[in-house]
Amino acid sequence: MSQFSIYANANASTKSMYPYLLNVQSSLLDSLDTRIVIPLSLVSKFNDKPISNLTPIISIKGSDYILLTAQMAGVHKKNLGSLILDLSSMRQTVISAIDFLITGF
Repeated sequence: MSQFSIYANANASTKSMYPYLLNVQSSLLDSLDTRIVIPLSLVSKFNDKPISNLTPIISIKGSDYILLTAQMAGVHKKNLGSLILDLSSMRQTVISAIDFLITGF
C-alpha cells in the first residue's frame, strides 16, 4: 500500500461520508496492520470555506474532494479498498497540510 495513494474506503459504516482515504503512512512500516490515513469527502457536503493550507481540494473522477487533514486517523488496512489515484505528485501539499495541523504554520 503506497504512501500518498488514495484508496476507496471499504468500511461500510463510513464510506458514504468518506468515500476515499489517503494513505500517508511511510511504506517502511508496511508490516503493520494499520495505516495512517486522511479521509476525503465531497466539497459540496461542507458549507464552510475550506482552510486551504489545512484542507486542500483534490479532483477525483470529475468531482472535488476536500482532504480532511484534521480527521487523520489510524485504520486497519482491510478498510483500504481498491487503489483510486496516486497522489505522490502532491506530496509537498499533503506534508504541508499535516505540518500546518501540528505546528500552525
